[in-house]
Amino acid sequence: MKKTIFALALGTFGLGMAEFGVMGVLTELAQNVGITIPAAGNMISFYAFGVVIGAPVIALISGKFSLKHILLFLVALCVAGNAIFTFSTSYAMLALGRLIAGFPHGAFFGVGAIILSKIVPPGKVTLAVAGMIAGMTVANLAGVPLGTWIGHAFSWRYTFMLIAIFDLLVMVAILLWVPEIHDRTEARLAEQFRFLRKPEPWLIFAATMFGNAGVFAWFSFVKPFMVNVSGFSASFMTVIMALMGLGMVLGNLLSGRLSGRFSPLRIAATTDLIIVLSLVLLFVAGEHSVASLTMGFICCAGLFALSAPLQILLLENAKGGELLGAAGGQVAFNLGSAIGAWCGGMMITVGLGWSFVTLPAAVLSFSAMSSLLLYAHVKAKRARAESRVLVDV
Repeated sequence: MKKTIFALALGTFGLGMAEFGVMGVLTELAQNVGITIPAAGNMISFYAFGVVIGAPVIALISGKFSLKHILLFLVALCVAGNAIFTFSTSYAMLALGRLIAGFPHGAFFGVGAIILSKIVPPGKVTLAVAGMIAGMTVANLAGVPLGTWIGHAFSWRYTFMLIAIFDLLVMVAILLWVPEIHDRTEARLAEQFRFLRKPEPWLIFAATMFGNAGVFAWFSFVKPFMVNVSGFSASFMTVIMALMGLGMVLGNLLSGRLSGRFSPLRIAATTDLIIVLSLVLLFVAGEHSVASLTMGFICCAGLFALSAPLQILLLENAKGGELLGAAGGQVAFNLGSAIGAWCGGMMITVGLGWSFVTLPAAVLSFSAMSSLLLYAHVKAKRARAESRVLVDV
């Protein structure tokens, strides 16, 4: 079981490197290919669009193949997408590579969670899933800073070549340590979509999308923000990315520890509020280096502090369609990445300074918190209605 979790964590490490690695080399990428920084920021959006397309497709066909074979296919797509991106010489090739690299992302998390739910004892599934997700947080702590340094010292292409090579090793780990498991649900396809008839899952999807969009509207442009607003040198970005990655690791750990004391809803809503305040302070005091690093650290910690409670809320509200719910959560998460990167880039496109990327970020994060508060209202209203029915009976 531990080897299976480790193999899945290696997979999420590679996904984290591919998704977040481009942010640390955005300037080098733009200069090398001859495009603007906002256009290079679109590579974050193309990756997200790949996730949006891939997650539901894989969710719907998962019953026809073993989950292990699906994982191998997904990681093979990661290899292909990152290899295409590495050798791209045009905007169109870059976009294609990112689309293909993003296609497996959401599905990998969904398939991995199902595998763990089948081999891990009840009561420990959440901890096992957190172990799988830990690969992505470690990628941001160690892998992304390393990729940033490689991109600055040599070339951004070497960064993504190493990601493709690493994913080949992930395939070997899956072959050796992931058991053969099928997910042959007895529910008909229409029944798997039944949970979507209620507003609750849609509100969680909205909270997931807006919450990620809020952080990504700023974090997508963390390098130009830190260099042009906060006054850091480009060579210091490796340290900054390591600090942001540490925030993600600690946010994930803190969220897990708090889950024993507070409800997922309370953790998620409070985290969104903290992110909003941090983004506002980044706009006000972003030119102060200590304040900029502190608020950025808090934002990144909040990003992954949201992951576990939102996943739990989705599973609680997707009875009969858990895989579709998990896939939908990843779609919402990465659609938020695309929306956030676009909103932040628009501030630069219309001629505003880099500090202004934090304003749409704060608005989007506030929308995430509002979605969760509305979810709480709907949930409480439904509970009251059901209790009245029981009393009448």
